[in-house]
Amino acid sequence: MRASKGGRGKPSPPVADIRPQETLIHGVVLRDDYAWLKAPNWREVLKDVSTLPRDIRAHLEAENAYAAAVLAPLQALIARLEKEMRARIEDEEETAPVPYGQFSYYRRWRAGAQHPCIMRKARAGGQGETLIDGEELAKNKRFFQLGPSSVSLDQRMLAYTVDETGSEFFTIKVRDLAKRRDLDDLVPNARVDAILNVRGDAPVWAAVGGSFFYARLDDHHRSRCICRHDLGTNAKTDAVIFEEQSPGWFVSVHREREGKFATIDVRDHETSEAWIIDLERTELPPRLVAARQAGLRYDVEIGRERLFIRTNRDAPDFKIVEAPLHAPGPDNWRDLIAYRPGVLVLQHAIFARHLVWLELENALPRLVIRDLASGEQHVLAFEAQAYALTLDAGEEFDTNTMRFTVSTPALPARTYDYDMMRRERLLVKSQVVPSGHDPTNYVVRRLFAQAPDGQAVPVTALHRRDLALDGDAACLLYAYGAYGLAVPANFLGYPLSLVDRNMVYAIAHVRGGNEKGWAWYMQGKRAQKPHSFSDYLAAARMLIAKGYTREGRIIASGRSAGGMLAGAVANMAPRLFAGIVTEVPFVDVLATMLDGDLPLTPPEWPEWGNPIESEADFRTILAYSPIDNIKPVAYPKVLATAGLTDPRVTYWEPAKWIAKLRANSTSGEPVLLRTDMSGGHLGAPGRFDRLGELALTYAFALWAVGLAGKPPSSQITAPPRRDFRRDKT
Repeated sequence: MRASKGGRGKPSPPVADIRPQETLIHGVVLRDDYAWLKAPNWREVLKDVSTLPRDIRAHLEAENAYAAAVLAPLQALIARLEKEMRARIEDEEETAPVPYGQFSYYRRWRAGAQHPCIMRKARAGGQGETLIDGEELAKNKRFFQLGPSSVSLDQRMLAYTVDETGSEFFTIKVRDLAKRRDLDDLVPNARVDAILNVRGDAPVWAAVGGSFFYARLDDHHRSRCICRHDLGTNAKTDAVIFEEQSPGWFVSVHREREGKFATIDVRDHETSEAWIIDLERTELPPRLVAARQAGLRYDVEIGRERLFIRTNRDAPDFKIVEAPLHAPGPDNWRDLIAYRPGVLVLQHAIFARHLVWLELENALPRLVIRDLASGEQHVLAFEAQAYALTLDAGEEFDTNTMRFTVSTPALPARTYDYDMMRRERLLVKSQVVPSGHDPTNYVVRRLFAQAPDGQAVPVTALHRRDLALDGDAACLLYAYGAYGLAVPANFLGYPLSLVDRNMVYAIAHVRGGNEKGWAWYMQGKRAQKPHSFSDYLAAARMLIAKGYTREGRIIASGRSAGGMLAGAVANMAPRLFAGIVTEVPFVDVLATMLDGDLPLTPPEWPEWGNPIESEADFRTILAYSPIDNIKPVAYPKVLATAGLTDPRVTYWEPAKWIAKLRANSTSGEPVLLRTDMSGGHLGAPGRFDRLGELALTYAFALWAVGLAGKPPSSQITAPPRRDFRRDKT
């Protein structure tokens, strides 16, 4: 790394050494000047950051020092933003209790605590009991995250998960709840999806609580096998009850709420397979539901000796079928909920007397409840232009109660227990904004932009009611657009710090997500990935045309795969943007997809294409990969963040991208990289530490559009709160 000469009074940016590395593939010579930033011992670095080579550490630290120097004038604003964000969070907070057996379980944050306690209390009432104190466990650790947990059927043992490196190699620990102490059992390298919180996160206890099942990560950070751990034994001797041979597939395990079975999910981004574990007879091998078939996806719920299966067989947007437990194969699948084109079935849950599913149509969600005896159905939907709705099936099977949460970008979340028989909802938790918040001060709009091919791209916009839509406002435009994941129009609180300074906060629901059905996803992956970028640019230009903002006043924002999108559109239309803000951006797409040793590369080939084997995939990715399409143009201000122990988007991707951007930009605008030298993909795990990272990115956005000195609009006292406790459907 070489030092550069800055102008008078300006910090000098680091200049990364150029050490060319050339590769010939499909007749094309790829030159990478910064390949040396990838540590040869990167697997070791994931578990021990002290092993990072000196030259790479020196460069990353120089980048951090330069970013700190450039952003030094914003320190007061960063502190103010962090204070505002923290004031919107309850200092003492609890999750809504989840009933299971004779107890209800929940998480609680004490005043000032970064990490939660795992709690329980008797369902009949009484004081809460602390089972795990996350704040105490985090003491003197450079990184700590308390992951999912599960309690044994007899409620005597608790298996909980912790990550102490940031690399998402979780360790399972077991606490004897009667003796209030941990057992000697330690199960390392367990799989926990800390981002999606998908099924299979927590260990699954056998019916007799002497053992549990879990997914184990290999040295490549891939979950390839399901193991059974018997209490009192060494984890090295754990029995492998299922092992996937292909490196491109993930495996996970989850408990069925009836308590008799668990399901092993095996999947890549296009195909899935499921196996059933008998939790009452753990010596039996798992039983296959339906053998994998290219393109066939399905999810299983089990109850009353029947399987309820969400599947895309002859149903691109999914339907629900049922089959007998003793003969679960596809020949016995019978349609229960018919396929409706354009109505995407996202999730389903089976209870003793009801089937519930969450569906999405034209970017708006709704819940449908079906009485299994009568076949009668009713719908839960809400009158708002844009809102988020989630289904929480809980832990119990023989119940008439299911739980859902609803919010909008302006309206804080409300969580309800819903009686499916009486069709009544009971408010169990209302998100409180301690600093005060009046939703009527804000406007939420669902807009549509016309893509170049005529498709209507949904856009969610949030702004203050008193904002004049005269084209003068700045706008932060966020997008993701990958893996068939929708960006929910939910309440976050954080963007209010931008909106209260007269910025527009908008979400472009581009192709690659599933907001408009499975076809919306398929039209934004592999060869059709460029649709994500053209959709985003169409959204930006629509907002300009409607007076929400203007050219040069937009901040392009995205995280992970969304950061890749932000990098791509910066190459395509740099004049549109005042700044680019990306967190852990996936910007070195081609090099990553050419490296089969990286943790996620083989599993990602169905999403992005395999450029090793396919020249067509190679040329598609080469045409949009952000780092490969940097050219000498006037780029706007850029800020990227990275995590040194990130196994998903490795730290060297944003480091290489920033080095190349800085070397090519002709604008003279700052191009900044900030690497968390002890964190991973999710950034700081503490609930308040994360606010500092958000405040930094928001301060950069405000600075880029000239609003760094603008104070927020005054808050109006919120009106008296309605009593939602006994709302009828």
